[in-house]
Amino acid sequence: MRQRSRNARAEGTRRPRWRTAPRGRDGCRRLSPRWCWTGPSRSRLPTAEAAPSLSTAVVKQARSRGKSRTLRVTAERSPPGPGRGHWTNAGGVRLPAVARPASSWSSTTVRLTCACWRPDAGGARPPTTDFCTVGFDNPIIPWRELERRLSDRADAPPRSNGSTRHGPTEERSQTDRAEPPSDVAPRPRQSWRVPYAELHARSRFSFMDGSSNPEDLVAEAVRLDLDALALTDRDGFYGVVRFAEAAEEAGLPTVFGTELTLDLPGSSPRSGPARPSDRRQQSRSVVVLAREAAGYAALGSLISRAHMAGRKGEPRLSTEAFLEAAATQRDRWAILTGAHGALVPSALVEHGPQAAAAALDRLIDAVGAGNVFVELWDHGDPLDSHRNDALAELGVRRGVQPVCANAVRYATPGDRRLADALAAVGDRRGLDEHNGWLDAWGGAHMRSGVEQSRRFVRYPGATEAAARLGLECAFSLSLVAPELPPYPCPDGLDEAAFLRRLATEGALARYGPPEAERVPGAWRQINHELNLIEQLGFGGYFLVVWDITSFCRSRDIYCQGRGSADVLGITNVDSVALGLLFERFLSPERDGPPDIDIDIESDRREEVIQYVYGRYGRDRTAQVANVIAYRGRSAVRDMARALGHPPAVQDAWAKSLDRYGGLRELAAGTAGGAKGRDPDAIDDDVLRLAAEAEGGPRHLGIHSGGMVICDRPIAEVCPVEWASMADRSVLQWDKDDCAAVGLVKFDLLGLGMLSALHYAVDLVEGAHGERIDLAALPQDPAVYDMLCEADSVGVFQVESRAQMATLPRLRPRCFYDLVVEVALIRPGPIQGGSVHPYIRRRNGVEPVTYLHPLLERSLAKTLGVPLFQEQLMQMAIDAAGFTPAESDELRRAMGAKRSVERMQRLRGRFFAGMAERGIGAKVGEQIWHKLVAFANYGFPESHSVSFAYLVYASAW
Repeated sequence: MRQRSRNARAEGTRRPRWRTAPRGRDGCRRLSPRWCWTGPSRSRLPTAEAAPSLSTAVVKQARSRGKSRTLRVTAERSPPGPGRGHWTNAGGVRLPAVARPASSWSSTTVRLTCACWRPDAGGARPPTTDFCTVGFDNPIIPWRELERRLSDRADAPPRSNGSTRHGPTEERSQTDRAEPPSDVAPRPRQSWRVPYAELHARSRFSFMDGSSNPEDLVAEAVRLDLDALALTDRDGFYGVVRFAEAAEEAGLPTVFGTELTLDLPGSSPRSGPARPSDRRQQSRSVVVLAREAAGYAALGSLISRAHMAGRKGEPRLSTEAFLEAAATQRDRWAILTGAHGALVPSALVEHGPQAAAAALDRLIDAVGAGNVFVELWDHGDPLDSHRNDALAELGVRRGVQPVCANAVRYATPGDRRLADALAAVGDRRGLDEHNGWLDAWGGAHMRSGVEQSRRFVRYPGATEAAARLGLECAFSLSLVAPELPPYPCPDGLDEAAFLRRLATEGALARYGPPEAERVPGAWRQINHELNLIEQLGFGGYFLVVWDITSFCRSRDIYCQGRGSADVLGITNVDSVALGLLFERFLSPERDGPPDIDIDIESDRREEVIQYVYGRYGRDRTAQVANVIAYRGRSAVRDMARALGHPPAVQDAWAKSLDRYGGLRELAAGTAGGAKGRDPDAIDDDVLRLAAEAEGGPRHLGIHSGGMVICDRPIAEVCPVEWASMADRSVLQWDKDDCAAVGLVKFDLLGLGMLSALHYAVDLVEGAHGERIDLAALPQDPAVYDMLCEADSVGVFQVESRAQMATLPRLRPRCFYDLVVEVALIRPGPIQGGSVHPYIRRRNGVEPVTYLHPLLERSLAKTLGVPLFQEQLMQMAIDAAGFTPAESDELRRAMGAKRSVERMQRLRGRFFAGMAERGIGAKVGEQIWHKLVAFANYGFPESHSVSFAYLVYASAW
């Protein structure tokens, strides 16, 4: 069988070298040809319009090498119209077609030229990433009927009462048998779409069990014009927020579900954790879709229950526990029997139809036949039709509606090779070793309703039923939006009244009574802030932060808020005296709660975290996840491991990225045929796979300090699982997902300098009997003398080389100079060209000037040079007439996640406002450039003030 195909010869490929395909779990060899012939005959193939009963012929590979085998295929009828066939490669790319006029379709000769071959460049090892598929589709008639027609037998082969190597069958009478029709009339091509919803799709948030991001699945579903799309990642809702956002933008109805793992075996303490594929082989699964928000909450709770009953990465949920939970959610969940490894199909394959019927009956008894759906899927395996026939018949006999799905693991056929590589990495194997676990036919991608209707035409209504169920289960994720729990206020006060009392007490101590305030305008600003907080309903948020800082003070735990919450005692920053904009922190147009970071001495942060768990309930509190994404080096290392390269080569290639350039640039050069690199440079196949993997999620970590508190069991909003650290529970969402849904996050950040200061204070008290109050340190000129000499090793924030080089030039002599020093050496001022002009003006070398007189109010205290985010906002107010809320929108639009449309709209508004105030186009462009340059990385002045206190305290 070393015969070269005509098309391969036409393409000018080298002579192929044959490789024996490894055996899979079922003992069958998986054929992986580079090119495949699709069609029932080499010479004549009916058109799609004809849709014959025999859609594709499959011929067996000749056993003898060096020959091609010719078979005689006889069909029972001749399709109308001309026929056409084609060669395709693994990605489905159509090669030059072979067309013949059609006359009689009987007695057609088929020449086997597509067995299993790969080009081998100069005898080198063929690329192991060329995961190619045999090019045939299951016919619209059962395979046993196809066998009968090919063998010219008058009757179908008898069925046995048990399992055979071709799959289980069941002996039954013709009266109760719901046989799909054996001879289906051709389905005419319709000018309109076929309703269909994909109900079983995994994304990369199944972590190594899918290769497409939720956004990619949505984009492909929109391209295929699906009615709805369900995201059913394994044992979690990890990607639902990104999925919901992308689908809402595209106008696609969303279905939220999961593929639950049942009866997962535990790891052995002696041998360590078992491989995922080994554990999965011994476990079962079931697909559950939430019909409404209440069903979503119950499903999230069940997922959390499974994770919290096990250990990290090993949820524990028995089939009995699942059925008990499902019985309480009869009309809130839709249960699909699932695909490979699922409860019902596994029983069918391993023990026969009777066992499958028993498994299906358990689901029906729990939730009712109207809430169970038999899932049919067809990935191109010849055994798929045997299994689907048995499942469909079983569903009909039990009164359960069959629905078609595709058990999607990737959006498009071209994503398959990454999916296989990720699966091998997740299973801690190379692809050669993992080969038996891979899908042999590469059909687990998204398909359109038209294609699914053709593939499942012999199961009437399966495609339409999937569309109906998808629309029935679709709802918006906004329906599960949570809130903060009500804060327990004393004396019958509500949250707003209690917050006002606390603020008034603090303001009296800080500013004195309103009629004799020590800082002009302080009480007016306090009332403005309290009114806005009450209007937005965020009183509870401030009370929770006040409660946490009060606990720290009661336990002598050093802590400090970042920002300006002075009268509540959260920070020590006088925002009124410094003229800080409150709208930088909170504005009426801001979507979502404010963000307060609390720095806590690192050695005692765990006490504070456990206090929050105990105070607000572990079931209503969790830490925020951090999705660890593939970066260049980790992607190269993992993909090299998947392709079987030794560890030393993996590490060498990963470390060489900086030498050879960026990963995507290298991959693009490889794709374009660029050569001439170092002979030890990264393998082309590794580069291609690593470039595809880069940026996608690899595993779930834990945020450095983010915690969320909810007004209900938090698992009803987002499932919770154990973190790697002891006694830590973590959400399945990161901080951006939490913010998008409305979960309020509190950042409890560990700061080593606060621990060092606490040790120093205790040391001084032990040696001299004097307790130092860091909040009341005197201003000592000796501290500034030391800093001017750059003697700052061990001093918070100013011990870097860049800071030490700047201190002698800046020569700080007062506290606000330290505020400027902290903010000056940041990416924003550096990119905006603010560092050197400020130092020259500070030292009198350069005069203080402004691009326009209207900017003097906002830039006077920094000598005409913008340094802080609050200054950006004030510049927009003074120069363009923005409201404080509009200026905050401008700041956020210029941030890391910038919107082009919003930026263009605000830019037009900004230039129109400047024109109204007499600012010319040239000066306006300079002002806009300044804003854009440092807005992305500019430092808030309130944070800089908080850090400056620690700079002075650590230097003192």
